[in-house]
Amino acid sequence: MPDPLTPYGNKPMVTPIVNAVNYEYKSFDVLRQITDGEIDGYTYHRDDNPTVRAVEKKIARMEGSEDCIVCTTGMAACSMVYFTYLKAGDHLILFHDIYGAHYKVSLILERMGIEITWLDASECDAIERHIKPSTSMIFCETPSNPLCKIIDIEKTAAIAKKHNILFIVDNTFATPYHQKPLEFGAHMVVHSATKALGGHNDLMAGAIACNKADYEKLWFTRQALGTTLDAYSASLLERGLKTFDMRAERMAHNAMAMAEFLKGHPKISKTFYPGLVDDPGHAVASRQMKNGFCGMLAFNVGNSQEDAKNFITNLETIYHAVSLGSTETLICIPYLTTMLYLPPERRVGFGVEKNTVRLSAGIDKTGLLIDDLKQALDKI
Repeated sequence: MPDPLTPYGNKPMVTPIVNAVNYEYKSFDVLRQITDGEIDGYTYHRDDNPTVRAVEKKIARMEGSEDCIVCTTGMAACSMVYFTYLKAGDHLILFHDIYGAHYKVSLILERMGIEITWLDASECDAIERHIKPSTSMIFCETPSNPLCKIIDIEKTAAIAKKHNILFIVDNTFATPYHQKPLEFGAHMVVHSATKALGGHNDLMAGAIACNKADYEKLWFTRQALGTTLDAYSASLLERGLKTFDMRAERMAHNAMAMAEFLKGHPKISKTFYPGLVDDPGHAVASRQMKNGFCGMLAFNVGNSQEDAKNFITNLETIYHAVSLGSTETLICIPYLTTMLYLPPERRVGFGVEKNTVRLSAGIDKTGLLIDDLKQALDKI
């Protein structure tokens, strides 16, 4: 069967977008070879797609994994991990410092008979105290969302290994440019590829970097649930990866500059960024991160949510929008946006305040961003 990615006998510079839902078989023997795994081939889009497969292989190389499975969204990736490896009676350890939509998924998991313990990322040194005989998974995000708290991946991986527990790391904030959790002992790495991997606010996708055996298990879940990414979004994601390193480097540079500016500003009561030497997570981040400390930071503005709102309203270069990791610099109030999924009392129980803002550095000129922060703060 001709390779759909090399239709002319040579390789195009851009991976072709294969929109086919189904594929013609040249013979029953070819069908058998494909279904038996003897040859690469495609049957139905829900099973696999050559454009999607191309981007999976590239993300696997970036994370240093044997394989990768790409799906429709970041939360689809996280949910696929939960549904593949958890069963009724299991115990899951999660952290409050994680994207808010996990709370909704946790309600579904609890209905399925899965017990969940929520910890603050600052409690990671005491994580072993919360392990039970039924604990089967630890799932964390580091740096965390939105306060950029740091969890020691190597230490947590050692605890997980000791107790035969799966340890999953969401690497969306850090990206593989700054951090490779598999090198420190994590079992799998998940991404909202919507964010920095794609980088242009024009696609939604999720990714799970893993070994071959886990790829097969996760593939079964994806095929069953129908969360295979469409070919066009896969093509956009692959295009984003071509400039990923340059964007990640610039974003981290801008984030560091803005964190240093904000830390000394009289209208900023607290700044959260692991690149700052007095940040509680700096020492661990320095060991497990490289090439900088990512493009994400958070800070508390003034004394009230109205102060934070007025500050954001007065920004001229920085965009008031959710999401992160894009070419544009984005800012939002987590209490009103990314954490809206949580009950009000859950939004502020681990350090987030009503006037906490989360900032995702883009690739703008650094001076323009500092000037924008300064003029907006001067107006509150």
